Amino acid sequence: MQAALPLPLSTPNRNLVRLTFVRGITWTGFLGMIIFGIEVLGFELSTLPVVAVIIAMGLINIATWWRLSRPRAVTDTEYLGHLLADITGLTLLFYFTGGSTNPFITYYLVPVTIAAATLPWLYAWITASGAMAGYTFLMVFYEPVPQLSHGALGPGALIGDVNLHVLGMWINFGLSASLVTFFIFKMAHALRRRDQTLSRTREAALRNEQVLAVATQAAGTAHELGTPLSTMAVLLKEMRQDAAGHPHLEADIDLLRQQVDTCKTRLQALVANADRRRLAEPELASAEAWLRGVIQRWLVLRPDVSHRFEIADRRGTPNMAVDTTLEQALLNLLNNAADANPQDISISLDWNAEEVIIDIRDHGPGVAMSIADQLGDTFVSTKSKGMGIGLFLTHSTINRFGGGVSLYNHEEGGTLTEVKLPRQAPGDA
Repeated sequence: MQAALPLPLSTPNRNLVRLTFVRGITWTGFLGMIIFGIEVLGFELSTLPVVAVIIAMGLINIATWWRLSRPRAVTDTEYLGHLLADITGLTLLFYFTGGSTNPFITYYLVPVTIAAATLPWLYAWITASGAMAGYTFLMVFYEPVPQLSHGALGPGALIGDVNLHVLGMWINFGLSASLVTFFIFKMAHALRRRDQTLSRTREAALRNEQVLAVATQAAGTAHELGTPLSTMAVLLKEMRQDAAGHPHLEADIDLLRQQVDTCKTRLQALVANADRRRLAEPELASAEAWLRGVIQRWLVLRPDVSHRFEIADRRGTPNMAVDTTLEQALLNLLNNAADANPQDISISLDWNAEEVIIDIRDHGPGVAMSIADQLGDTFVSTKSKGMGIGLFLTHSTINRFGGGVSLYNHEEGGTLTEVKLPRQAPGDA
């Protein structure tokens, strides 16, 4: 059996849901007050047409709930039709219950207020004109209710002599104020949330454009660097032969050759992983084994660092989705820590039921508060000669995996970088 479709979550659909709630509350209240007026206060009303109008509005509400279950967006024109239907129903009800002498006549302001807050300028004026036309009509044509114009609650009542018209206006004010406050607050909250979503979408689009620009430059640079690296490898080989018998020179040349080979390997991997299909299919790996491998490759690039690697004392090892871009993102963070202070870098791995948490603690100068909120959103660097591209790409990559990066100034000095990534269950793709 096919599952029922959920209610659409767009702002117009949500507003129609709230309007349906308001309509149900309003007409249920009208029905209760009419019954009270007839049975207790002895109102002389045309009962059959009044009940018919209330039933018709109830059927409209039921039809609206059914329509909201359909996977079709609510348009401004459709929403205007609902408000005009409410105004028509109010006009018919007021016609049979005293017209403009009915103290609830000012309830016309509720649909007018809702239209002004949710609909375009033209549609709001159409709603206001419809309400004004209904009010004007009821000033001339209506079935009078004598009790509304000169009836009063007798001296035996708890509140003494009170004109029914005045009392009805007081009740109508409370009902109208409550419904308008409810609807406007919910509508404004929905609009703020939509604006926040649009803002995040625009920022993500801009970030993707910047990532694409950087990736294009990186692809061209990878090809261009191949030739000078090959030249350096040949020269280092010749220098190694010339340095035979000089242990210190041999060690330095071997280190340089190792660094060149590492650069060539990374560039080859960059070109190989340019295939979009491979990038779209991350592998599932043990977080501990993957992190150990990244740290070992980092130590080859940065032999000057000293570090401590700690793993949470818990049973089982979490799995996570990884690829070469995520490895490069973590290497960027490790290199930033080493650039700040290569001594005593602390790396820890922890996890909970939903996330894998990697902490990197250095003992450098920390992050300036003036740029802390901008790191990763644009090309802002913590280094005097840096361009900020590394942090930008790192944030973009980890965000693509559904995680996040946070940088804190540690209370004992230095920077604490916290990386959170989603934990994957065994067998997940």
